Amino acid sequence: MSSHRNENLSVMPLQFMLEGFEGGPQTQALLFALFLALYVVAILGNLTMIMVITLDTHLHSPMYFFLKNLSFVDFCYSSVIAPKALVNFLSSSKVITFEGCATQFFFFSLLVTTEGFLLAVMAYDRFLAICSPLRYPISMCPLVCARLVLGSYCGGCLNSILQTSFTFSLPFCSSNLIDHFFCDVPPLLKLACADTTINELVMFAICGLIIVGTTLVVLTSYGYITGTILRMHSGGGRHKLFSTCGSHMTAVSLFYGTVFVMYAQPGAVESMEQGKVVSVFYTLVIPMLNPLIYSLRNKDVKDALQRLGKKHTAT
Repeated sequence: MSSHRNENLSVMPLQFMLEGFEGGPQTQALLFALFLALYVVAILGNLTMIMVITLDTHLHSPMYFFLKNLSFVDFCYSSVIAPKALVNFLSSSKVITFEGCATQFFFFSLLVTTEGFLLAVMAYDRFLAICSPLRYPISMCPLVCARLVLGSYCGGCLNSILQTSFTFSLPFCSSNLIDHFFCDVPPLLKLACADTTINELVMFAICGLIIVGTTLVVLTSYGYITGTILRMHSGGGRHKLFSTCGSHMTAVSLFYGTVFVMYAQPGAVESMEQGKVVSVFYTLVIPMLNPLIYSLRNKDVKDALQRLGKKHTAT
């Protein structure tokens, strides 16, 4: 009898249950409304940025090429998480298949890592534009820009393959209830009935390396940028550059801060409920805020929006 029970426990689950957030029907309805509002604003904002940068020839520069890719990544990774979470708020089963869970995690990991690399690339781009303006057109030619973006996606894909293969090769025989609103490493490791020390070390090592490495690129780039701007004699030029760089630093701080707390600092999040709140921030709030940060604080984008609006009313 006991051997039969052990055989059942060793069988991998065909599906998981996403527990989501605590609370009754009213709480779930409020969370549904909140998630829906965040998701709609994120989708509309990022699609608007992609459309404006694509249609306005004044924005066909390396900086806006990277920003368009950032908007695309934000659009995709919020879409990997939000639709399933919205369905689960109104559902009693909250089921996700084993393959669906692995797929969701793979694309989430790929896109979040890619965003981290893209933010570092954007900082490097601003460094070259401000500190080496004469060499900038050659240093950031279209081919180099395309390679930097492709490299960001390749880095994200490599991390995603490693994280997904390490996580989903574990035996999940203790439970199939994921204490989260999407498939992520920390709650999945809690379900494993094997030693997860290596998995945790791999996660912290890879995430720590990526976050520390890209953060160093950002800090070094903006260290040089700040020194260059402060040596400028033109007050107007200094204000414009500080405004553009300030937008990027705001986006970088929000993204790296939350991701570092969640993945690269063991024990920083005391409970899964806290982890869920942090996760909402980088899966929905940041993709929603990025287009607002870059459009409201960027004169070129606001001018492009006005030009497109005039063309639309003229036709």
